[in-house]
Amino acid sequence: MPKLSVVVPFHNVGPYAPDTLRSLADNADDDTEFLLIDDHSTDETPDLLDRWKSRIPQATVIRHETNLGVAQARNTGIDAATGDYITFLDGDDWYAPGHLRAMVTGIHRLGVDFARTDHVLSTDRTRQIRYAPAKVRDAAMDPRDGIAPSSMITMVDYPFVPFGVYSARLFENGTGRFETKLRTAEDRLWIWRLHLNATSYAALSLHGVFYRRGVTTSLTQITDNRQLDFIPSYDLLLDEVSRDRDADRFLPKAVRTYCAMIAFHMAKSDQYEAAVGKRLRRDVTDALRRMPQQVLDETLTTMDTPRSTVLKSLRDTGKAA
Repeated sequence: MPKLSVVVPFHNVGPYAPDTLRSLADNADDDTEFLLIDDHSTDETPDLLDRWKSRIPQATVIRHETNLGVAQARNTGIDAATGDYITFLDGDDWYAPGHLRAMVTGIHRLGVDFARTDHVLSTDRTRQIRYAPAKVRDAAMDPRDGIAPSSMITMVDYPFVPFGVYSARLFENGTGRFETKLRTAEDRLWIWRLHLNATSYAALSLHGVFYRRGVTTSLTQITDNRQLDFIPSYDLLLDEVSRDRDADRFLPKAVRTYCAMIAFHMAKSDQYEAAVGKRLRRDVTDALRRMPQQVLDETLTTMDTPRSTVLKSLRDTGKAA
């Protein structure tokens, strides 16, 4: 049985896939399996996967007959995984040699449910290390302590699924799966659930995964309705947090993060398709009305003036309606 399963969804990333696949080959070990999920690519990606499969030991290509999105692609990989640990990589990113072995060594040594790592942000020819905002490094911690307080950047503000390694027991009996109805923002909900439901975690002092920014095929670059999936994502989050045993502790953080996402999308709404921008304003107005109003009031008094002004205006519009 493999020690590690590496799940890598691919969708129309032909120009970047060779770097990704080469890095998998450079990280191949006897106890590592690679699950390459072709999410119905229509460019050269399928041919690249076929050519590289024989160069990557224990690599399996799994194909979707239709494009199902990254959430389902990851779930497909989870279902096929046989390792003690699972990690994820996006099809346009890559690993430094030895990174996978270092992650497995770290999580195994500490005996935690999951371990997060730093990463290297790659923009054109520029490289910059981005550090996970953990209080402590290379030691076991309570995942719930990685959520609050609302006034600080915490580990739930580091919503990058590939920058970590996860015990397979988190995925037993259908748990740990990604929400397939979300085409974007599924990672944010997943990370919150991880911190709410796991019993231990660690932040490893590793930065051997490279995140390629500004790729035209990235979901962060789209301008259609998929951008609005952050709304149902955070609606689900608020519902789950409100029913959690530590609701009073975590609701301020969940509401503040939701408000920050609303302000972020409103600031770039003119970049979206016209109908999407109109729907955004309507949907976030409704979302503000659904939030616990006392927590929202407290949140708006502590946010910076530009964002709080936008949010108060949207809320007042909803009240008037």
